[in-house]
Parts: sequence; structure tokens; C-alpha cells
Amino acid sequence: MWFEQVLFFIAGAGALAGALGVVLLRNPFFSVLALVVHLVTLAVLFLLLQAAFLAAAQVVVYAGAVMVLYIFVVAYIGGQDEALRPDESLISSFGPLFAAAIAVELCFALIGSGLEALDTRGADIGPGFGSPGEIGALLLRRFLVPFEAASYLLLVAAVGAVVLARRRRGLEEAPPAPQGEPAPTEETLEVRV
Repeated sequence: MWFEQVLFFIAGAGALAGALGVVLLRNPFFSVLALVVHLVTLAVLFLLLQAAFLAAAQVVVYAGAVMVLYIFVVAYIGGQDEALRPDESLISSFGPLFAAAIAVELCFALIGSGLEALDTRGADIGPGFGSPGEIGALLLRRFLVPFEAASYLLLVAAVGAVVLARRRRGLEEAPPAPQGEPAPTEETLEVRV
């Protein structure tokens, strides 16, 4: 029992550190790696909840496939030559104010309700919690529209990143030549093996 408690606090601290790393690190590549740490520690938390399938899906799908996609996008886009922060403006000065307000609200919520549950066992979970059948039934019946919306959102984000990278690197299609001028010729390189 004490091992689970220690592992919970280690995984919780790792999840918080990974989430903070995503926001605070300036290098996008390291930010993606911090997100991988966050997702792996979330998988550990799923294991502590006895949801082995969710933990495996978390590692394989998110920390594996989706993070590889993000790393490729970050490597393709780059972004080291641009400033990550725009010039200081009135709107950007409200960020710390909102962060402090959310921190105060979280402190009230934790002190008001969370401390009472520390000595309890937790909620009773059914025998099918986290099983592939239970997840499939939820995804295909109750949460079908949000699940498909999330997949379309990821697709649009990936396509948008490629379009923005092409525009930034000057890879747009050449405009048509004005009338009366010959069209520019394209050079081709023939490679024989």
C-alpha cells in the first residue's frame, strides 16, 4: 500500500513537472519532450487506477505516435529564428493576473474539499473499468461525436502546420507569369543509379 502512495506522488510530481516544462521551456523540441514525460507519468497514474488498457493506449498512442508527429512538425517548422513572445502589450500583461486568480481558486478547491479525501480509499470502481470493451462501448456510443471531433482537430492542426511552414519558408507555388512574358523554365535534375 505504501508503494502505491509513493508512486502516486512521484507520478503526480512528474506530471506537473512535464506540464510546466511544456509551458515554460523556450525550445519547442524540449517542450515536446516534456509533454512526453507528462503523458508517460499520466500512464503511471492510470496504472495506479487499475486501468491497464488506458495506460497502454496512453503510452502507445499519445507518447508514441502523436509525439513522433509533433516532433516531426517541430523539426519541419523549426522556429528558432523567431521570438516566442510578441512585444509587450496590454493583453499580455493580464496573463499573470489570470494565472494568480486560477491559483487562488485551486487553493480554495483543494482546501475546501480535497483534504478530506486523503485518508479514504477512494471511489469504488466496477470490474470493467478501463477494459477494452468498456472503452469501445463508451467511444462508439456515448462519446462518438467528441471522439471524431478530436480526430478531425488533430488532422486540421497537422495540415495547418504544414501550410504555415510552407508559407514561412517561401515554398508557395509561383504566381503565373504576366501576359506577354515567357513563363519561367524549371530545371530538372536527372539521377541515374
